[in-house]
Formats: sequence, structure tokens, C-alpha cells
Amino acid sequence: MRSLGRWLLLSLLGLLVLQLFFIGRIATLAWLDPKSTSFQRSEAWRLASSGELRWRQDWRDYADISDHLKRAVIAAEDDGFTNHDGVDWDAIDKAWERNTQAEEAAAQRAAENKPVRPIRIRGGSTITQQLAKNLLLSGERTLLRKGQELVLTYALEHLLSKQRILEIYLNNVEWGAGVFGAEAAAQHYFKKSAAQLNAWEAARLAVMLPAPKRFEKQPRSRYLNSRTNTIMARMRRSELP
Repeated sequence: MRSLGRWLLLSLLGLLVLQLFFIGRIATLAWLDPKSTSFQRSEAWRLASSGELRWRQDWRDYADISDHLKRAVIAAEDDGFTNHDGVDWDAIDKAWERNTQAEEAAAQRAAENKPVRPIRIRGGSTITQQLAKNLLLSGERTLLRKGQELVLTYALEHLLSKQRILEIYLNNVEWGAGVFGAEAAAQHYFKKSAAQLNAWEAARLAVMLPAPKRFEKQPRSRYLNSRTNTIMARMRRSELP
């Protein structure tokens, strides 16, 4: 029992040290731009292992990124960004309900021997949650990792401004294989700077975010065209931090 107690104490101390490390890293982001994220390093290793390493990323300050892109990303990814405390529980509930309905419909079609399309799982993660995950965590899907994501999400919200969170997110999010951040995406797809993006171009980039590497290979996708028009209509209501 004494050995078990010692092991539990060491585990708790290790967990505390890890949390303090993460929170310290986040605190420095108030004035230091991150050189890379955990997701980017993982992706760089994957690309290097496949022998096709290409990398494009150029940091741009918040004021040097088109407001169209900021509005488009908020409209597409997290329309309550400026108002929630990091987690949008209503969005999570709605996503869970839609996913459950989709799974039930697929099971019904399978039972009737009808063709079943792949289920498109919807997430309810906010921009802050996505940043927390990509910045410091691995890509594994476990309850422990999800719990850690929530801790980091609230740390980001309390230690950084909404504007800073959006700035870091837009400079690090993936927009294609080896394409990270708004400036790299603007140059890669439209041969212009992130500051020069118009509303249509911004909406087009925003709708790619759930699956950028797939949409990079399908630039004429019917879904992209339809979703771009939807996001353009919603952008007018997007509130910027």
C-alpha cells in the first residue's frame, strides 16, 4: 500500500508539473509568437518520412490579415467565438445529435441493403479548442487527451485576448499539405498576400479548414462552391474581436 501511495503521489506531481509547463507555455504566447505547433511538427515528420517534404509558413500580424478572412473563419468554424469562454456546449450538443442521427440513418440503410455513404462526423470544437489541440497536444482521440484539451482551452481564454487567440490560430492552422497559416494559404492558392484577400477568396479558404488536404486536391468540388456561397452570406454577421 505504501508503494501504491508513493506511485500515486508521484503521478499527481508529474501531472501538476505538466500542467504548469503547459500554462507557462501559453502565458509566453501573450508576447512571443510560437515557432511551431505540436501538429506541425508531427506533420513535418510525416512529410519527411514520405520523402515529399514541402513547407510554407510566414507569420503575419493580426492587422496584416484581411478582415474578410477573419470573418470567414469565424463564420465557418466558430460563429460564437467572441462570446463564449472557450467551449460552446450548445454546438457540441448539436454536433452529437447530428452525428447520432447520421449513424442511425446509415445503419437503417445497411439493414435495408441500400448503399451507405461514408458518415461525415461533425465536431463542435471552437477555434480556441482547435488551437489548444494543435498547439500542444497529440492527435490521439482519448478521454484523457480531451480533458487536457479543455484545461488548455480555458488557460488560453484566461491568459490571452480573443484577438491574440485568433491571430495565433490564423498563422498556424493547416491549409494543405505543408501549407500553414493565412499568408502561406493566400500565396499558395491565390498568389497574393493575406492582407489582399477578398470576401470570396476568404470564404473559399475558410470552407477548406475541416479537410484542407482533401480539398486541396479537389479545387472544383461542388461542395466547396456551395459552401463558399453559404459562408459569404454568413460573414456579414461575424463579430471580430
